Amino acid sequence: MAESVTIARPYAQAVFRLARESKALGVWSERLQRLAAIAQDAGMTKVVGNPKFSAGQVTDLFVSLTGEAGNPELISFVGLLAENERLNVLTQIQEIYEQLKSADEGVKDAVVTSAYALDDAQLKNLMSQLESHFGSKLQPRVEVDAALIGGIRVAVGDQLLDASVRGKLDAMATALKN
Repeated sequence: MAESVTIARPYAQAVFRLARESKALGVWSERLQRLAAIAQDAGMTKVVGNPKFSAGQVTDLFVSLTGEAGNPELISFVGLLAENERLNVLTQIQEIYEQLKSADEGVKDAVVTSAYALDDAQLKNLMSQLESHFGSKLQPRVEVDAALIGGIRVAVGDQLLDASVRGKLDAMATALKN
């Protein structure tokens, strides 16, 4: 996994620079999502690894499946990946691109772990409070963990905000031991 991320990073950075310069961050986000989905298809993995198909043929097939057959930037990008046998890291390229895009837009990922499922109104209210606390726009990913007993735990980058009952019980247990 680490090796594929290392391989994918320069491609993601190049696409990100291209998208930012052409003010097409959202467009390239959608393109990369489609390309990653195409690359993960079981039939496509057989084509990508098959020596019977040239890089040009694989490029043409990929681009035709995106619905943007006339886009020279897309054709060039997919062609480069096909020639260098890097189509298998499109998922990692897409993930790194999204991280770069979020950082550029000032959006951080927030993992919100709750003891119970949150409805839309609760999540919206919570996110407005968390955004003011962390000082940036947050993109939430909600997970449910009944072991928290109650409350929430929020991880934003390397910062952790633990307002769960389990966290408070653990803190009390540590204090009592000392």
